[in-house]
Amino acid sequence: MLLYMSQSQEATASPLHSVSVAGVVVREDGRLLAIRRADNGTWELPGGVLELDETPEAGVAREVLEETGIHVEVDELTGVYKNTTRGIVALVFRCKPSGGTERTSSESTAVSWLTPDEVSERMAEVYAVRLLDALDGNGPHVRSHNGKHLIPVGSQVMPDDLVPGDG
Repeated sequence: MLLYMSQSQEATASPLHSVSVAGVVVREDGRLLAIRRADNGTWELPGGVLELDETPEAGVAREVLEETGIHVEVDELTGVYKNTTRGIVALVFRCKPSGGTERTSSESTAVSWLTPDEVSERMAEVYAVRLLDALDGNGPHVRSHNGKHLIPVGSQVMPDDLVPGDG
């Protein structure tokens, strides 16, 4: 009987998701703030896991400052992105720089202000689209991906389609 009960409890358990935040920091000249991650060497937006006791806006300001040395004013939510492989939901906000000096951190080996073309060249599709979505003014966008590629709207995600990757 105990085995049966534990199996039924597992079947009804809610899926676990992690919520992350990221900042699309846009300078007056149109350049965008990006970091090269220390753990895997990829270029991405500054950001990370939202703490339980903070608002999304406070979280994005904290993450950008921690990873880049740049203080920001958070403007607006520009997109919601779900990594179907890892169960990570990322909230992306457009921000304006408001001070600080670029510096690396334990999480970043490079901090750079990129043009939109450089973003497309250096970043994987699932990260570049977040920056480009923030610039188009038609958000907030809602997109899903498998860690490597965007999943077309209305597509069914099958377990064989899942690819390990970041949020």
